[in-house]
Amino acid sequence: MEKKAQFGHPIDDLIARRWSPRAFSEKPVSREAVRSLLEAARWAPSCFNEQPWSFIVATKDEPEAFETLLGCLREANRVWAGRAPVLMVVSAKAAFDHNGKPNRHAGHDVGLAVENLMLQAVAMGMFAHAMAGFDAAKVRETCGVPEGHDPLVAIAVGYPGDPEDLPEDLKERELAPRERKPLESFVFGMSWGEAWNGLRNG
Repeated sequence: MEKKAQFGHPIDDLIARRWSPRAFSEKPVSREAVRSLLEAARWAPSCFNEQPWSFIVATKDEPEAFETLLGCLREANRVWAGRAPVLMVVSAKAAFDHNGKPNRHAGHDVGLAVENLMLQAVAMGMFAHAMAGFDAAKVRETCGVPEGHDPLVAIAVGYPGDPEDLPEDLKERELAPRERKPLESFVFGMSWGEAWNGLRNG
């Protein structure tokens, strides 16, 4: 199922096609394909090139690991994410390696890595749906995540499925139009809240 962005200004087709479905096919994702997704994440930019991300990965060909990660998701997410063939949890390293000081950009950099992965997924005919709804403490305990590394986001990855397979409430959300705030609501000039004049015609 395609659900392209209805954009107001030209953007690349890869970005327009990226969205976060809940309907996943149970078609397996090869390990080679997963490696390509992770390679895309690897090449994201980061502050001081610290690369503060760590990925925990489980696929359905590792049933015990998959069920462990699935069990860390909130119940509402398990309903649909359990059909996806790949689950991940991404952690952010809280301090810089080079000086031990807090890295307040770590979460931002993890987001860049995740977006790289998401766009690579679209390029390969797949989708990746990031989730805040998971138990970070449970991930830390079950996967041995050390102190100083914060589980930040869970991701379901797979090929698109049929919205008809979703519960009715999720199916409704799946088929609803995509929406975004207008640029004028968040792009400012030198006065906060005043839209940048470059957004005007001409």
